[in-house]
Amino acid sequence: MKLYCKLVALLLCLGVLLLLSLFVGSADEPPPKGAGGARSLPVSSGPGGRAHPLLAHFPPVQAAAAAAAEEGAAAAAAAAQISKREPRLSRNPGKRSPARGKFANVRRPGEQKHLKELPSLQWMHLAVVACGDRLEETLIMLKSAVLFSYRKLKFHIFAEDSLKPEFEKKVILKDVDSLLYVDTDVLFLRPIDDIWSFLKEFNSTQLAAMAPEHEIPKIGWYSRFARHPYYGTTGVNSGVMLMNLTRIRNTQFKNSMIPTGLMWEEMLYPLYQKYKNYITWGDQDLLNIIFYFNPECLYVFPCQWNYRPDHCMYGSNCKGAEEEGISVLHGNRGVYHDDKQPTFKALYEVIRDFPFEDNLFQSLYYPLQSKFLDTVHTLCGRIPQVFLKQIEKTMKKVYENRVIVHVGANYRY
Repeated sequence: MKLYCKLVALLLCLGVLLLLSLFVGSADEPPPKGAGGARSLPVSSGPGGRAHPLLAHFPPVQAAAAAAAEEGAAAAAAAAQISKREPRLSRNPGKRSPARGKFANVRRPGEQKHLKELPSLQWMHLAVVACGDRLEETLIMLKSAVLFSYRKLKFHIFAEDSLKPEFEKKVILKDVDSLLYVDTDVLFLRPIDDIWSFLKEFNSTQLAAMAPEHEIPKIGWYSRFARHPYYGTTGVNSGVMLMNLTRIRNTQFKNSMIPTGLMWEEMLYPLYQKYKNYITWGDQDLLNIIFYFNPECLYVFPCQWNYRPDHCMYGSNCKGAEEEGISVLHGNRGVYHDDKQPTFKALYEVIRDFPFEDNLFQSLYYPLQSKFLDTVHTLCGRIPQVFLKQIEKTMKKVYENRVIVHVGANYRY
């Protein structure tokens, strides 16, 4: 009887050792790769064989590839992938860590987590003027800004008295160094951080950035109808304007009124008085006049950063958007609210209806694809890839920064 008990105990020990070796061995296996060469992502199956909730964040191909992995192997492979992409820093850089193999990525008690470095927490300032019936449009624009950006945002909203209760009332710009102004009918399809980075591209004389009003002079508004000076060959559009306010406050601007330069606040009203009978587009016309006399002060960014119906209703004429997709959508002429350009309206409505807590791909990207199928017969709907390319890349990047990094941190415990 004693011999029988010993044999049973020995078999149990061997069984436990076998299970441990199988479990530990899976940690050294490479991460599973998705079908068609899709990059694998750190997700695993949940209890009872149900898909892990994080799978909802993947496009179908990636989700199917991740779900195909075995439960134990997927979790271990996820930890291995995160460790490979974000190597931990040794406390003693000059010495190699004694840890090896399956225990190399286990964090010691009190050791700091080393996550993927995120952008600086410097504030980005966004300004908008909201008047009349532009409340919903303004809120949807702000929503698109919050959806995809990484750094902290501070909104400066200039509104009529009737709209003020809907917004924060404190608006102080005197201490703001840089500012992004946009019209209410703008939608951000990538992080504001990216357009904010153009400030680093300014040379020593540049103090503002705008996109051209048109890409083709012969069909541009200014080249055909303007009765006042304007910048370049097509003028610029002020619906998206990045400004270094410190430089603007300290610059003397050349002008057509007096031989010497004028400060910004000294120049605007006299300039308006001189040209008020010739301007059609208000502040945009005044800015064109200012930068006509001061072209060295303006940085011109590509058309995909201020993409309007003019870029597709006369045929696709924004090469940057064709190559990279639209970064900032500008639905001027009221196209979000009529049926003249259904592609613009579809994007506006999908962002409007998206709940913040929902999955980006399931509740925003896929409904957008579906709506675009109904617009392929229209002038702008013929090029859906221009509208979808950048926002798809943005969503994947948002997922990687906001989800995968934090999941990887949890796997290290």
